[in-house]
Order: sequence, then structure tokens, then C-alpha cells
Amino acid sequence: MQEHLIETVASREKVGYTVALARSEEEVREAQRLRYKVFVEELGARIPTTVPHHDIDHFDAYCEHLVVRESHADRIVGTYRILAPDVARTIGGYYSESEFRINRLQHLRSRMVEVGRSCIHPDYRSGGVITLLWAGLADYMVRNNYEYLMGCASIGMADGGHNAANLFTQLDAAQLAPAEYRTFPRHGLPFEHLANGQPALIPPLIKGYLRVGAWVCGQPAWDPDFNTADLLLLLPMARMNSRYMRHFVKPAAAVAA
Repeated sequence: MQEHLIETVASREKVGYTVALARSEEEVREAQRLRYKVFVEELGARIPTTVPHHDIDHFDAYCEHLVVRESHADRIVGTYRILAPDVARTIGGYYSESEFRINRLQHLRSRMVEVGRSCIHPDYRSGGVITLLWAGLADYMVRNNYEYLMGCASIGMADGGHNAANLFTQLDAAQLAPAEYRTFPRHGLPFEHLANGQPALIPPLIKGYLRVGAWVCGQPAWDPDFNTADLLLLLPMARMNSRYMRHFVKPAAAVAA
């Protein structure tokens, strides 16, 4: 497992943080406990787990886990899991394929990293932690010469799915992937019937993806276990806004191999 480390003390609260790939089984378990706290306890997901109070699925053992640790309290406050393309090939595919048919992305597989299970502790959602997660992801992509970042981004459906439908129908044409990169949900959200014309509230994660240049690859899928509408997003690193690339990769000067 790689052990690159990015360090910073820049945050709105002036608290020290580190971002790195998890380097022990206990760190992975701590990230899984954070995921359980957010997805199950906070958002009400109904997901099976083999360890109480942990969000674990069979992909976890094959993924690298990016974690942000708050130094003062010495706890993980943000996480992302990363599935490298060679590992995805070995285990038979990406998590996203359980929700989407990605046939049109086949030619990208050898260069495409999947990310998912992103969450941040509710006490640390001021912006600094997500910036560090993005910096860690950008560093991972650049260091390993991967060209495409793919992942599902979720929209809560506590309102019955209206906001998710509004969000998709209100996307700008430039935010949708070209036809050759379009994917298709296995269980589509009936967005045509749920859209009511109200201005969409865009979750911070999706807003961040769109700002850096990611495309939405097609119609949303419905995930009954998490009760979310999921969009599949694809970010070609070559499309990444240069200002954001400089911002996210700049901390790499502080990376220790």
C-alpha cells in the first residue's frame, strides 16, 4: 500500500489536519465507522454489514482508503475509497457497475480510477476537509499517471426524489458527457415524473465535481439501500480546470514518499 502523505494546517478553524492513504487495518476500520455514522445513523441507509457499526462491503478489501485526520482530536473526519483500474480488472469490475451500464467507457478502463463512499464527519463540513480530500485524490492521480476519475455521487431522497430530478433536468448541456461517454442506470429514477421545476439544491460533492470539470454521464439511478439518487460522474484529468489543478496539486510539494 502506498504511503504518500500531504500535510496542511490551513482550515477555517485553524486546526491541523493530515491527509493520507490508510496505512493500517485499524485506520480502515475507523474510516468504515465514520461511513456508518454518516450513511446509516445520519442518513438512514439500510445496508448489511459484517461488523456492527461499520459500513463494509466486499469492495473494501481491494480498495485504498484516503483519510483526513484531525490532529488535535486524533480522529478521522473525512474519507474516500479508491479502486485502481488494475485491481478492478482483477476482481471483475467497478462498484459503479452495480448501478450503471458503462459499456461506452470500456476503452478507458486501463486508465480509469473509481472513487466512492465519500463522507465527512458532520462537525467538519466547513470546506477544508473536502479540499484536502480533493488534494489527496489529485495527488494520487498525478503520481500514478491515471487519466480518468469516475464515481457515483448521491442526492438524498428524503423529499421523495424531487430535488434529484430537478437537479438532473436543470443541468447545463456542457455538464453532460458527450454521447460516446454516456452510461445507463440499471434502476432509473423516474425523473420526468418527479421534476417540479423548483430550483435544485446541489450537494457540495456534486458541485465540486462540476466545478473542476467533471461530466454527468447520464440519467440518475435509484439506490434503494441508501435511498439516494446517484449520478455517475466522469472527470478526464485533461479537462480539469487548470486553476483547480494548481490548487489541488500544489500541496504535493509537502508529500513524503
